[in-house]
This record gives sequence, C-alpha cells and structure tokens, in this order.
Amino acid sequence: MELIKDLPDRLLFAVPKKGRLHTSCLSLLEGADIQFHRKNRLDIALVKNLPIALVFLPAGDIAKFVGEGNVDLGITGQDMVAEADAQDKVTEILELGFGKCRLCVQVPVKNGAASVEDLVGKRIATSFEGIAGSFFSQIDTKANNGKKTELVFVSGSVEAACALGLADGIVDLVESGETMQAAGLHDIETILSSQAVLIASKKPKHPELVQTIAGRIRGVIAAQKYVYINYNVERKHLKEASTITPGRQAPTVSPLENPEWVAVSSMVLKNNVAQTMDDLEAIGARDILLFAIQNCRV
Repeated sequence: MELIKDLPDRLLFAVPKKGRLHTSCLSLLEGADIQFHRKNRLDIALVKNLPIALVFLPAGDIAKFVGEGNVDLGITGQDMVAEADAQDKVTEILELGFGKCRLCVQVPVKNGAASVEDLVGKRIATSFEGIAGSFFSQIDTKANNGKKTELVFVSGSVEAACALGLADGIVDLVESGETMQAAGLHDIETILSSQAVLIASKKPKHPELVQTIAGRIRGVIAAQKYVYINYNVERKHLKEASTITPGRQAPTVSPLENPEWVAVSSMVLKNNVAQTMDDLEAIGARDILLFAIQNCRV
C-alpha cells in the first residue's frame, strides 16, 4: 500500500477485494474497458489504459475511505454506506443492479418473537452494530419500559447465534433466504434494502475522470438491459412497428431498394425480447435479427 503515496496523478478507485460483490465488480470493470493486471497478494493494480489505480479493500471499509476523501471512487453496498454512517459524506452516483439484498431482523420460526417490539430488552446478534444499534434504540425509546436491547457483535455465521443460545434474534442480510430458512429463522422486519452502488468523494481529486468512469459503467449497465433489434417491415406497417419497438428516443428507419419496405433498428428491453419478436412477426416483419450490446451511451 506504500505505492499509493507515489500515485498523485492517478484516480484511486476502491473495489471489494473479496466477498459477494467481488466477481460482479470485476465483470463490470471489464465491460467498462478498465484494463489491469492484479499481481498475486497485492491489493493495488495500475490500470493500463487510463490514469487509474484500483485499490482492493474490504467492502465494509470502502465507504469510509471514499467519505474521508482517501480515494475518489468506490463500489460497495448501500448497507455498507449506511453502516459506516457515510450517506452524507459520499455521492451515490449509480445503482449497479447486483448484490441486491435486505437487512432484516430475524427470529426463530418456533417460539420466536412476533414483532420487533417483542425483542426489547433481549439480545440481538449482528455484524451491523451501527444500523442495528440505531434501529433498536428507536424501538427501545418507543417502548418506554426502561429495558434496553443488548447487541452482541458477531463477525460471521450470524444465523447460528439463536440456535447456539447467544441471542434471541439477529440482524443480518437476506438474499435468497435459503440460509435463513436452513437456520430455522424467518424475518419479521426489513430495516433497509440494499444493492451495489458506485460512490464518489464529495471532493474528488480527478472529477473529469470520475465522470468518464461513471459514463462507462452506466453504459455497461444499460447494455445488460437491452439488445439491438433489426428487421424489415412494409412501410404501411411502420407506425405499428414503431409502437412495438419505440427505442430509447425513436427507432432508426432506413429506406430499402424496394420503396414499399423499410429497415428498422432499435434498442429493446432484453427481458421482453421474445414477445417483441412475436409482435413484429404478427404485423409481417421479416429478417428479424438480434444483436448483443457490449456497451453503449444512452
């Protein structure tokens, strides 16, 4: 990490070094054409084609480093930003669409509390001491019975705390819910919903480069949602076709050698593309082709 001090001309971009966000982050960087090679055991990598240095940090630390201005950009979860109490210290540029989860209060299915109010004065295991502490402080105040909920810090395998007698409930992340169900737990309240986000320092040292990277990543995310469709259709059906494939602004229409036909190109949502092709075929469109989009600007 001493190398960082020798990189005043490079934007520092913090990414999770491991964990649930790591792999998706690497795919995102590849799609944005951020080229780098990370040497084994090194937590810093110089980008080859841009004046950027990637700094690999624990996801839980990234919001703090960005908020304090130690790095310009970072990718972490909204839950991590909240836990670091950094919402007012960073700028959330973009939701990235992966790492979606909920931070929930969970209790045993059998003989567990029915509501969060029933947990007042009891023990709660969590690795989110900041968020859970603030949440239960409000619950305790509202109960006004002189009891204070006790937080027990557990860094991992939080879901085992109830079965082992360490706690009466837990505050932990829920993604698919399989781990929660396997531990005999269910959630009784969601404290916050979270996903991966691109965050920036309030006073970045390289603001123009921040915007460049944000634009590239925004393009990658848009490309994941859309495909490019091209087809031929009779001019008399162009209005119907344009309704089916309106595009982001408007479809691109090009004349063909046969004046009664036109070629149409448009971006369409990937999750509805089969129905779109069915609808185009129904109005007589022909030569319907789909193309994947690697990146774009929308």
